[in-house]
Amino acid sequence: MEQYKQEFIEFMVECRVLKFGDFTLKSGRKSPFFMNAGAYVTGAQLQKLGRFYARAIHERYGDDFDVLFGPAYKGIPLSVATCIAYSELYGKEIRYCSNRKEVKDHGDTGILLGSRLQDGDRVVLIEDVTTSGKSIEETWPILRAQADVEIRGLMVSLNRQEVGLEGKVSALQEIQDKYGFPADAIVSMSEVTEYLYNRPCRGEIYIDDTIKNAIDRYYEQYGAK
Repeated sequence: MEQYKQEFIEFMVECRVLKFGDFTLKSGRKSPFFMNAGAYVTGAQLQKLGRFYARAIHERYGDDFDVLFGPAYKGIPLSVATCIAYSELYGKEIRYCSNRKEVKDHGDTGILLGSRLQDGDRVVLIEDVTTSGKSIEETWPILRAQADVEIRGLMVSLNRQEVGLEGKVSALQEIQDKYGFPADAIVSMSEVTEYLYNRPCRGEIYIDDTIKNAIDRYYEQYGAK
């Protein structure tokens, strides 16, 4: 596993973004782990997070794109932080764009925040985590209504590696199959489990035998083939 992935796993745990225990997800599934990118709250955390995303996007999609689009709401700080990091790390000026939940009818009108989308723009989507693919289903028509853009791919923090809306393959694979663009993650849950299982992280074991067994049972029920 690449060094930056190991560092990112430790970073998620240290920031209490990735937790282990007993959680009920938006989908209704009972999960032994939970990720919440809203727990990145300081300037230093967001700066570091942007750099992890920028590196993963650079390795997966290169520099051949114009806009980072982060769906509201959590995608807004992700896209901003990553655009800043991209400029710092690679000297490439990427525009950020996001959507509003409601269309604004006064002042800076419309449904978009940040850069306007233009015909021919090459766009990378950025999200925290994709469990069912529902957010992309909501984002897709918004993008298509604004301009004739090319989606270069999607990058999320964590690939949960569980079945999506159709209940057959992972949410990331469903997105790839349905929309025709690649979908990737900084790390996968299998990489997280492999790295943290019975390994101290800042003096604490986060995945012991009990948590590991719960994760295994979860994937027996919801894991993508």
